[in-house]
Amino acid sequence: MDLRQSLEIVALTDPGKVRSHNEDSVAADAEAGFAILADGMGGYNAGEVASGIAVTMLAKGLKSALHAGMPEQDAGLALASEIGKANAAIYRTAQSQPQYSGMGTTLVSVLFHDNRATVAHIGDSRLYRYRQQQFEQITRDHSLLQEQIDSGMVSKEEARLSSNKNLVTRALGVDPVVEAEIQEHEVLPGDLYLLCSDGLNDMVGDEEIELTLNVLGTNLELAALQLVQMANDNGGRDNISVVLVRILRDFPASRGIFARLSAWFKNRSGMR
Repeated sequence: MDLRQSLEIVALTDPGKVRSHNEDSVAADAEAGFAILADGMGGYNAGEVASGIAVTMLAKGLKSALHAGMPEQDAGLALASEIGKANAAIYRTAQSQPQYSGMGTTLVSVLFHDNRATVAHIGDSRLYRYRQQQFEQITRDHSLLQEQIDSGMVSKEEARLSSNKNLVTRALGVDPVVEAEIQEHEVLPGDLYLLCSDGLNDMVGDEEIELTLNVLGTNLELAALQLVQMANDNGGRDNISVVLVRILRDFPASRGIFARLSAWFKNRSGMR
């Protein structure tokens, strides 16, 4: 199903003001209906390698699954399967090549289908939703800081000043097996979704992100540029990546000719 009439997507990544190279990777495909963002970690260029493997493999795997006619109800299984393959590839590379030892990456991905969004994430890259003037974080970070917030050890206000922001408790490619957290949400026309690396949300507060989407949300390219600029203006201490997805109209799944014929016969029978 071609979703280019239903989705508008803009992706932008920037090295920031401090890092010498960019270890984030992004991919987006409005036709296939997915967006992927990864924030790599590791010495030298290992983080860049890990995030690149994750995004490339997941994008290719999802396209193959969609081309093969993946059933709509299997979206979560498809994401989990392709993420598992990417995890294994990163882990094998890290084990076989000393310069990549210990590399890994966060991941947040969304697959849009049948008026739904299936979300998979690992680590602290985030997905937000802006719907009818309400801004909400959809994913929950897999991080030490989030665990401290959940346990009541620190408040959300204290967390913004914490030095433990970047200590993730789950990452892709670090262990032989990793479990992605998968959710499914209904989408509505007018929804605006933001995928971002922590280079954005560590530098820019949720209130400022919400205000930017409220003011500039009708122009996704300008909104993405402004979010990156704000992060850089506030220090740009990390790579900054954003993907914005706007829902333009409904995209119900095609039920196929046999399903339509079955429904037609049922309706005819009910009329008698």
